[in-house]
Amino acid sequence: FLDELPEFQRQALEVLRQPIEDNQVTSSRATSRVTYPCSMMFVAAMNPCPCGYRGHPKIACTCSPHAVQKYISRISGPLLDRIDLHVSVPSVEYEALRRKKQPESSAEIKARVDAARALQAARFAGTDVPCNAQMPPAMIGRFCALDARCDALMKAAFERMGLTARSHDRVLRVARTIADLDGAAAIGPEHLSEAIQYRNTDILKG
Repeated sequence: FLDELPEFQRQALEVLRQPIEDNQVTSSRATSRVTYPCSMMFVAAMNPCPCGYRGHPKIACTCSPHAVQKYISRISGPLLDRIDLHVSVPSVEYEALRRKKQPESSAEIKARVDAARALQAARFAGTDVPCNAQMPPAMIGRFCALDARCDALMKAAFERMGLTARSHDRVLRVARTIADLDGAAAIGPEHLSEAIQYRNTDILKG
């Protein structure tokens, strides 16, 4: 977990691209080259600007456009492209802190996740693929098939958001997982729409 992602040196962040993509890391020296397994979950958080208040409904941001762009530019498009979920978290209002309704318990969430993972274990039985996130392109075509409505939705998002081939495949893997959590045999428009909304291509626009 990397908190304040843009505060890390860009060179250090770019080195993470290989382990995130390939689940392995290669160390090269003058006389040798060694590759190690590196299966990991990469999680990061960042503020919208250096002062943290850009877009806040009540507190004014004190950052100049140049400062915001300089801050955001520390995150490269290729690195962001390798992150499955881009979630914007708004500031918490007082009323939300005083909520009386009990949120879903961890036990309930775990049961739903366990059920989805059981579906994936059965789906990939006999292969070396452990879960949807590790599906190679050939399996994506087989297990993430889209009907006409979903195909039209995916095409529109691809063209409107300027998605890459990598992000296209990641959207489909996420949609398959959302469908599994819903207990659905096929990816539906609601699953695909939710997966698409997690590709926030505006992050790098400052």
